[in-house]
Amino acid sequence: MQQRAIVHPSIPKEAFNRIDAESQFTYIFETYYKRIYNYVGYRVNCHSTAEDLTSQVFEKVLNKIDTYSPGKSPFEVWLFALARNVVNDYFRRQKRHKFFSLEGLKELVSGSKGPESLFIQREFNDNLQKALDALSAKDEIWLPSNSEQSLKIRKFRSCLALARTMSASNVTAL
Repeated sequence: MQQRAIVHPSIPKEAFNRIDAESQFTYIFETYYKRIYNYVGYRVNCHSTAEDLTSQVFEKVLNKIDTYSPGKSPFEVWLFALARNVVNDYFRRQKRHKFFSLEGLKELVSGSKGPESLFIQREFNDNLQKALDALSAKDEIWLPSNSEQSLKIRKFRSCLALARTMSASNVTAL
């Protein structure tokens, strides 16, 4: 198995000679895991995905530690750049794979609604008809003019009356 030397700026040079690669990686992992996890979790907003992506970040750290150069940027900057790239790759993959629910796909393919949605729609229409039948004569407003403004007023008042009737008869809308 190949041994890798992981250089971290906060590890003193004399201690670095005594610490092996595994211990260095353990130090990096224990020091930065929570911060990387919080960063990834904030970006993806899903606990299990954040755990998976965080493990991918540390896998990349282990594989690419020899590409880190202390002269270019601090170690933390390099580490968070890896995390950002892993998250961006995740979102790119998600964009390519669009997910559909099986029920929605069945309805799309069949072109007809399923029995559940037909039943719910029929029940809603029945309740709506009951509410409309319960409207009194005073709720139906007849204005002499058919201007656009009077039609808007009539529609608004009818909706208010319908809402009152529906709430009085405990009918709920979809």
